[in-house]
Amino acid sequence: MSISATLVKELRERTNAGMMDCKKALEETKGDFDAAIEWLRVKGLSAAAKKAGRIAAEGTVFAQTIGNTGMVVEINSETDFVARNEGFKALVLDIAEHITKAVNVAGDILEHAFHKNPTKKIGEMLTEATAKIGEKIAIRRFEKYTASPNTIVHTYVHGEGKIGVLIEVAASKPEATNNPEMRTFAQDVSLHIAAMNPMAISSAEIPADVVAKEKEVLKAKNLEQGKKADMIDKIVEGQIRKFLAENCLVDQAFVKNPDIKISDLAKEVGKKVGADLTIKRFVRFELGAGIEKKSEDFAAEVAAQMKGH
Repeated sequence: MSISATLVKELRERTNAGMMDCKKALEETKGDFDAAIEWLRVKGLSAAAKKAGRIAAEGTVFAQTIGNTGMVVEINSETDFVARNEGFKALVLDIAEHITKAVNVAGDILEHAFHKNPTKKIGEMLTEATAKIGEKIAIRRFEKYTASPNTIVHTYVHGEGKIGVLIEVAASKPEATNNPEMRTFAQDVSLHIAAMNPMAISSAEIPADVVAKEKEVLKAKNLEQGKKADMIDKIVEGQIRKFLAENCLVDQAFVKNPDIKISDLAKEVGKKVGADLTIKRFVRFELGAGIEKKSEDFAAEVAAQMKGH
């Protein structure tokens, strides 16, 4: 039967469920409005929609390597408590497996048909989990690397899902990828990335606007400190070199041995494996980074409630 847009809109306003869910509910109940409300409640879709506006800044960062493919994903929940829920953990594993094994993970992942059950979309899995667990759950970001004949991919998770790193390391000779020393190098560099949070592999990869902005800040800071105007440019030039060294992976002091740089470590291990090693790319996810967490002001909340009494 044909369901009018007006009826779908009315059901959405009443239940706060998604538009497509409301349409499906009315179709399933042959246009019976009250039955459609009950259908949404049974499916848990109404409850899930009401949670959509909440802030999800907890959860986990999960990473894994299967064969020559590595992936890292951040999946958020509202509380750390739910992140330890077995249902949440199972959902994370399913999504991670989908990202790792699905042939194409481009586009909106919520619209992907789940690789183990193509009749269900990833978005539907999240909606069901949200309704069942009782908190908003969201896939914030993910990255996937597939190794080539002369590279390896490696993953590292720090702090029980607080930080995840995915890295690809290249060797000048393909046979070096079978040397365990190369895998150890990838692990050491991943641990370093987790700890030191470099902005880029080398200074060439740091955007020019970022460097320009840093120069502006340093110039103003030096002027504020009373440095001579004719010496400012020279002083800032030295400070920029330091800034780049502190934020570029290959120039950073190795966290496990500050006497050498990451570039020195690559040369040392390269000699052991008989090939030149290059860090091709990496990504670092820190749980909740950049998400503005809601701070509860209980005193203000109580005061607001008391105004009505």
